[in-house]
Amino acid sequence: MSNVFQKMAGIILFPMSSYQLFFRSFKLPIFSTISLFFTILVAAIFFIIYENILISNLSIYPEDTATNNFFIAPTTKSKGQFRSAFSSKPLLITTQGKMEGVDSENLDPLIPPFNVIREERIAWFQKKLPELELFKSNNLNSQFHDQVLGFFNSNCTIWYFMIWLSPAQSFGPREFSAVDSLFKASPKACLMILSPSLDSTQGYRILKPLIDGGFKVLAVIPDLPFLVKNTPAEGWLDEMKSGRKDPGNISLSYNLSNLIRLAILYKYGGVYLDVDFIILKDFTGLRNAIGAQSIDTITQKWNRINGAAMIFNDDHPLLHDFLEEFAITFDGSKWGHNGPYLVSRVIERVENAPGYNLTILPPKTFYPMDWVKIARLFKKPETETESKWVEDMLVELNRSTYAIHLWNHRTKELIIEEGSVVERLISSYCVICQQRNNQQTLPS
Repeated sequence: MSNVFQKMAGIILFPMSSYQLFFRSFKLPIFSTISLFFTILVAAIFFIIYENILISNLSIYPEDTATNNFFIAPTTKSKGQFRSAFSSKPLLITTQGKMEGVDSENLDPLIPPFNVIREERIAWFQKKLPELELFKSNNLNSQFHDQVLGFFNSNCTIWYFMIWLSPAQSFGPREFSAVDSLFKASPKACLMILSPSLDSTQGYRILKPLIDGGFKVLAVIPDLPFLVKNTPAEGWLDEMKSGRKDPGNISLSYNLSNLIRLAILYKYGGVYLDVDFIILKDFTGLRNAIGAQSIDTITQKWNRINGAAMIFNDDHPLLHDFLEEFAITFDGSKWGHNGPYLVSRVIERVENAPGYNLTILPPKTFYPMDWVKIARLFKKPETETESKWVEDMLVELNRSTYAIHLWNHRTKELIIEEGSVVERLISSYCVICQQRNNQQTLPS
């Protein structure tokens, strides 16, 4: 933030002595109204300049825009489990998405300018195109393909994919807990994280505790042109790369994440998960399945599907339809339009059609608590009634839930309180929690 204030100082703090002399000249009553107007004008200019500088320095990712309340816990052992006693020391993530002691990286360049018309946004995007490494293929398509096939060899009981398009330094303890819990549930699984930032020395250091523990996790830069080649989304990417298409006023990274998850499953099959889950069970028994986020209380039929967790065979026709819908109906200015609303639209059309072999899992499978009520899972119990509720919830989750979605956009600023449902789950569903908690911070 210091560079923001330095810029402000250079613009705003013009010679104060000149300003003071100027202001004193208006002390006569006849100039009182003019003086008041001038003061308000200066204040307004200060606010506008400050706002523009601040916005230009913020990352598009919520995890990067403020110091997050991520609390790393020292560990004490109780009843055979590692239990967290959460400290009051947060990870120091600044407005530039940096953690203390971590070298800066290029932040996502895909935040569009605020309050501009479509033509201006397209012109801005055209200037950004040369920077977008994600749009470029390495011209060795077999390299990415060989990486995937070489990693997911016969020793993997199940293939998992995650996506991380934020800077590596913002891959914090909560995201790490998702990966940690995955290997608790599936020790012989293989996880590939599609991420330009984690496919780096810094990313390797973050994942090293798991790698050293013998778990198979690898971060790889996704080859997006290769992934969408010969799919309905190939033309969409070509048009986007040409600079003729409006990226919308939402970060294109958000929508690219929606596209990559569909393309990687269509190409290779497996399990896709967002990084704000705690995984409780092995997914080996699930096939061609997706979770309902909510159901109608009267009809008991789903009314929203979510693509934060998906399990599909490669070349599944529903994934083809998802990619086609993405390309045809893309709207970069509507949050969720190319994500959960997209999968809901398509499934509503084809759910009962022959040949799709689709299972829609109930909300308790992945979304047992909706985003409105999720904060309760972060609170420690204060009464005997609340303690009983926590215990009952844990029993129900262990019985019926494969992975619980924590709705990070809603909960990222919440403290995980000791004794809460989330704290109990994180403490139980982990494979290297003792090492992580004793270090007080993740490796960077």
